[in-house]
Amino acid sequence: MLGAIIGDTVGSVYEFNNIKTTDFQLFSPRNNYTDDSIMTMAVAEWLLNDPQHGMDTLEASMVGFAQKYPCPMGGYGGGFHRWLFMPKSLGFGGERHPYNSWGNGAAMRCSACGWMFDTLEETERVAGLSAAITHNHPEGIKGAQSTAAAIFLARNGKSKEEIRNYISTKYGYNLNRTCNEIRPVYDWDSSCQGTVPEAMLAFFDSTDFESAIRLAVSLGGDSDTLACITGGIAEAFYKAIPDDIAVKIWGLISEDFKEILRKIEAQTSYRLPNILE
Repeated sequence: MLGAIIGDTVGSVYEFNNIKTTDFQLFSPRNNYTDDSIMTMAVAEWLLNDPQHGMDTLEASMVGFAQKYPCPMGGYGGGFHRWLFMPKSLGFGGERHPYNSWGNGAAMRCSACGWMFDTLEETERVAGLSAAITHNHPEGIKGAQSTAAAIFLARNGKSKEEIRNYISTKYGYNLNRTCNEIRPVYDWDSSCQGTVPEAMLAFFDSTDFESAIRLAVSLGGDSDTLACITGGIAEAFYKAIPDDIAVKIWGLISEDFKEILRKIEAQTSYRLPNILE
């Protein structure tokens, strides 16, 4: 999950200023984590604290994190912001309800689901729940489930081709493309269906964790979310984050994030880079 936060943070400065190359500065004084990382930690907290995975506790975690971090870099998406802060405006008498979103927010926040469970079936089931509280459109559900599934498969030693075949067969994404083919024509796309496959292709084309992040950002579009999804998968597969990148991100994230990551590490096979211990 630290990989997802790294991707989000590296991509944050290019979200509205796309860069179509892998040759760029990873960190600058302007880099910061966004709502992608905040909601990733909210879902992780939910999984840690509620073994029954109830929607009421997920809502409490997401709203609680948003209230603690109300103004992240780039802000919260319009529909999600209304869900978080203005439920009365949604016309449900002040109660929060899913709003049929297919946005990529469903996929960017689910990386903890890929680490918390012993079976692929449970991973996908709970990832679907993590999306459905807001993003209950079939594409929103699919985006979260496929991302969590890729992380589960990667952490359990499956090859890139095994992961590619599973995701493309079950979820129908076209994963028989390359970043070089996509980059010249890819543009802003906030949908799961226009983000998740591209984020996965950045992982498939990569040679290590850093190259995965660079490839994801180089595609353009919603770069922080693309790299967040890619980073979560790449971390699980490569099982190594360069020390300098790990130390840099550890210095940027809050103590809340660090506490949750340590708890995940204590309860699962997830491991933070040794240099941070």
